[in-house]
Amino acid sequence: MAKHRMTLYSKPFKSIVSGHKKVEIRLNDEKRRILQIGDLIEFEKLPERIEKVKVKVKDLIVYGTFKEMFAAIPFEDFDCAGWSMEEMLEGMYSIYTRAQEAEWGTLAIRIQKLDEQVEK
Repeated sequence: MAKHRMTLYSKPFKSIVSGHKKVEIRLNDEKRRILQIGDLIEFEKLPERIEKVKVKVKDLIVYGTFKEMFAAIPFEDFDCAGWSMEEMLEGMYSIYTRAQEAEWGTLAIRIQKLDEQVEK
């Protein structure tokens, strides 16, 4: 079991802390390709990186595009109930480019929050 560090902006960080977000979305880049089921991820909240929450990787699902991912996984699992496909894609393309998506593909990381308290 390996340990990894990743960063998140405030809203998705709080969604994980609350237990509402069950799937984290990333590019399937070199850093993510080393993830394995059972690994631990410590997410640090941006920008200050003081607050942290730990999760366990429950599943890893690779998709060619974000659209394929969003067609396969309920939006509720991303804590985005009520969003449209267009809103989901617009959100992702505000973080990642279509060129990055084409180069790396996408990765759905199914997670389980480990600790009840957020480290500060």
